[in-house]
Amino acid sequence: MSHDLTRLSASALAQKLATREVSSLEAVDAHLDRIAAVEPDVHAFLHVAADQARATARAIDARRASGDLTADETGAARGNGSELAGVPIAIKDVLCTIDMPSTAGSKILQGWVPPYDATVVARLRKAGLVPLGKTNMDEFAMGSSTEHSAYGPTHNPWDLDRIPGGSGGGSAAAVAAFEAPLALGSDTGGSIRQPAAVTGSVGMKPTYGGVSRYGAIALASSLDQVGPVSRSVLDAALLHDVIGGHDARDSTSLRDEWPSFAAAAREGAATRSLKGLKVGIVKELQGEGFQAGVTQRFEEAVALLTAAGAEVVEVSTPSFEYAISAYYLILPAEASSNLAKFDSVRFGLRVNPPGGGTVEDVMSATREAGFGPEVKRRIILGTYALSAGYYDAYYGSAQKVRTLIQRDFARVFADVDVLVSPSAPTTAFKLGEKLDDPLAMYLNDLTTIPANLAGVPGISLPVGLAPEDGLPVGIQFMAPAREDARLYKLGATLEALLEEKWGHPLLSEAPDLAPQEMFASEEGAV
Repeated sequence: MSHDLTRLSASALAQKLATREVSSLEAVDAHLDRIAAVEPDVHAFLHVAADQARATARAIDARRASGDLTADETGAARGNGSELAGVPIAIKDVLCTIDMPSTAGSKILQGWVPPYDATVVARLRKAGLVPLGKTNMDEFAMGSSTEHSAYGPTHNPWDLDRIPGGSGGGSAAAVAAFEAPLALGSDTGGSIRQPAAVTGSVGMKPTYGGVSRYGAIALASSLDQVGPVSRSVLDAALLHDVIGGHDARDSTSLRDEWPSFAAAAREGAATRSLKGLKVGIVKELQGEGFQAGVTQRFEEAVALLTAAGAEVVEVSTPSFEYAISAYYLILPAEASSNLAKFDSVRFGLRVNPPGGGTVEDVMSATREAGFGPEVKRRIILGTYALSAGYYDAYYGSAQKVRTLIQRDFARVFADVDVLVSPSAPTTAFKLGEKLDDPLAMYLNDLTTIPANLAGVPGISLPVGLAPEDGLPVGIQFMAPAREDARLYKLGATLEALLEEKWGHPLLSEAPDLAPQEMFASEEGAV
């Protein structure tokens, strides 16, 4: 029974919970058992809140038994959030939780328990979801592989010698390893979508301002966005319905009235038609440097879009060529400012140098001991880019490129409804392969960064396994700002067409930590 429960999608599990065929406590216990079994190999979690999860599950079960579980009381700000009441969820450790440590993967915050919940965490609690714990991540979300965590790397469930993506590799790996049906992530330059691509899961970066950032430990405030990680498009949409909407505590939060994303996903899966949709393949996000198997699966997925009635054309966005360069000036500049608060005085780690010293000496010793090499690298780079005499040449120029990227998006969206590209240039690479080559690591975000610079939504979903290594490949769709529902409808349509072709979801029956073994390599394999 427990094995079966961990294999269910969040929506399927929610149905069993609603009919009381399964209790929330049974669902939580099944996932805790799974965590205990695979964590020594995967290391997706930094903290598992077993006792708290069981207590929350018991409370949900008691309320459901008494008939007290109503949409008004458990629903989020909008949508049908109460549908997920009793479903377990994992939370990326960049999000503040009042009852669990929140370290952002850094020693400088080791053991820190915030005095409040992030808005998204408060909303999922209100909707009755059950937090299982906090997931591993690159320190302060700086990385593409989860190898920059101060607490050790996470391993990809498809191949334990490979990376699970980053910075949110813990959340993606937890979902792909069946440790949780849902997870929360954050995406600054692809940290939800790229891990989703290399683990065979679904990841959504909402429109900037569509989901509150209050209580998300900041990396780059103009780029960061919280979003869902799941094993299906519908599950991501259900979670988005819970966590989204305006938040007065976030000054960048949009005041829009959002449609139900779950309804959009259900419509796409039901109709399986893309007639009238115009899709633009981004010329600059394909070709040289892309793994052959990634390109093959991408082209096969695009063919399915065409067969479903979509009009597919190639579009050019010349400024995207400079997106990585602009991003790696804007992000370090904002990060150097945001991380200045970790000064040994207000909260977090404090290291006293031998023989004592001034406040500046303590601050220096603390930051030297508390920050890892990638964080130090980006702080130095960002501080330099913001320094007198260099601001206009570096940070100012990067912001001008950002404007050009936003204009390119606006221009092509005047002609097409969505843009499409591979979610990442390659499948998951080996642990340690790019750790000493920051530039090679940064290039892994080639396809995902433009959406963050422009603030538009993007979704990644699996389109099969690369023939040469049997590892997952993801496809990315991007839409104009505020058109998140369009992505859920399109994503669910393609997902349904792919599952019809394969005969099952990519992750539905994967054996423990070696899912590739279930798929044949002959004609017709995924």
